[in-house]
Amino acid sequence: MCLATDSTTSRHKTNIWVSGLTTSSTPTISARIGNVTFAHATALGVRPVTLLRPAVRGQTIRYNRKLREGRGFTLAELKEAGIGRKEALGVGIVVDHRRRNLSEEGKKLNVERLQAYKQRLIVFPRKTGKAKKGDSSPSDLEASTTRTAISLPTSYTHESPRKITAEESEFKAYRTLRITRANARFEGVRRIRAAKKEEEEANKKK
Repeated sequence: MCLATDSTTSRHKTNIWVSGLTTSSTPTISARIGNVTFAHATALGVRPVTLLRPAVRGQTIRYNRKLREGRGFTLAELKEAGIGRKEALGVGIVVDHRRRNLSEEGKKLNVERLQAYKQRLIVFPRKTGKAKKGDSSPSDLEASTTRTAISLPTSYTHESPRKITAEESEFKAYRTLRITRANARFEGVRRIRAAKKEEEEANKKK
């Protein structure tokens, strides 16, 4: 028999305390693994300590002035820099086949970054004395090397105040964008229309 002072059982609260338990700290483990990886890379000969990644803009209007490291270079950037995909994976360049170039400026920036890395790169042969295509010359192998990564370019350079030119004041930015957008949108329709018109004129001459 239950007395007035006894508490009733609450089955709905039985196992809730389990969800509050933590058995590991993920950030601590991640930091520890990162430190071990960096120490291991430091101990490996003349290999670069870090991988080369592209310079990309931050997301949204709030952060798009900031340059940061992206995941990997696009295939178009590698092609323009004259580096093959398999070659890039072998010399410490990260490749991301999903990324797309949305601006010529961003693409040019990363192509220059790849070319600068390629100029500084020294590729040692797998077997001593048996150099293959793509390996560095013997004189380059004896040169002094550095293992520091190529730093990111300056994200934003402040421009000193100046007067607005007549050309800038007359330029219609919004109208130019809309016309360019319309030209890209109706390119196929206009091509078909022009071909149809030429065909009709050719039929009239017959």
